[in-house]
Amino acid sequence: MSIMQYNGGSVIAMVGKDCVAIASDLRLGVQSLSISSNFEKIFPVTDRLYIGLPGLASDVTTLREQFRYRVNMYTIKEEREIEPQAFAQLVSSTLYEKRFGPYFIEPVIAGMQKTPSGSYAPFIAATDLIGCLNFAKDFVVAGTASEKLFGVAEGLWEPDLEAEDLFETISQTLLNAVDRDAFSGWGAIVHVITKDKIVILSSSAFISPGLGLAS
Repeated sequence: MSIMQYNGGSVIAMVGKDCVAIASDLRLGVQSLSISSNFEKIFPVTDRLYIGLPGLASDVTTLREQFRYRVNMYTIKEEREIEPQAFAQLVSSTLYEKRFGPYFIEPVIAGMQKTPSGSYAPFIAATDLIGCLNFAKDFVVAGTASEKLFGVAEGLWEPDLEAEDLFETISQTLLNAVDRDAFSGWGAIVHVITKDKIVILSSSAFISPGLGLAS
């Protein structure tokens, strides 16, 4: 078994129309033994930027604190919030520094990038465990259910999805993919990010219609 599969878990990010979403399962396991069903894999960076960290659980905690420190240092030095594009480069360089003894994490980044005109555009990216960046205009995936996520997302994703439709699409993609993966599952959490707000919904909300994203 690969060390990347030891604790399980999967993350996906998707682009919509003036919005972006990132979602993960909630399982923490030791190979096929489930330990917890509320293990966080998605963390806020700024008000409009989130990072998902699927992989080895101990490295999730280490990298979360590493990124928090470096983002705080950037904010102090530059006197402004870090933008998603700059944060993606920071993630890449942080991982590449440890390329000879890498962190066993494949980060997924999702946020709203400020444009020169002052508006916001959706931004997603992912890296491998030594920091090679993958930018996309539709979706990016990582974790033990990656192949299933790719397959389902290819069939469900459409361009210019509104926030409500994007939530439905990313939720169905994640839930259907982790149902076919023994190392992911046990619930899910979705973050839908727009220029004005962030809506966070856990698996307990998926059973109820009328999610209030338009309010």
